[in-house]
Amino acid sequence: MKYAEMIVLLGIFVVLPIIIVALVARAKTNATNKRAEIALAAIEKNSDVDLEQFFKKMTFSHRSIKERLLDRLLCGCIFTFFGAGIYVAIAMFGLVIEDVTADMFVGLSFVAVPSLGVGIAFLVNYFVGRRVLKQEIEAEAKNGWKSESRQARLDGRVVTD
Repeated sequence: MKYAEMIVLLGIFVVLPIIIVALVARAKTNATNKRAEIALAAIEKNSDVDLEQFFKKMTFSHRSIKERLLDRLLCGCIFTFFGAGIYVAIAMFGLVIEDVTADMFVGLSFVAVPSLGVGIAFLVNYFVGRRVLKQEIEAEAKNGWKSESRQARLDGRVVTD
């Protein structure tokens, strides 16, 4: 194996995952520090704040249940169409050039099969989640999932009820 190939492989399989983990950890640390600053500012401004209630209000999901389910549907469609598209491309390539080797089929199947599996899992997750969470989705739609205090937190303001 050439040194250049080894450096590329080390970069992809060693350095890249370390960088990703470091960035995710840094983002979580920044979010925690921001929450602590907001809590300290609220305590300084209003000393009779119930901290337990305040932190309950600060923990929230940025997206509604319906938005998260739609994201799963989108990911499922993308992965499924990508996996199926690989097999369609192999079939078209075989019809036009008639030189599809077993190695090419097996190699591309290593990409297509996991993609199809992940896509189908996302689609199943979407359809089952839609059925199971039907009442919660209706309640969010009826009550409006972005209440005034939640919108204020998204804007960075501190709201105490």
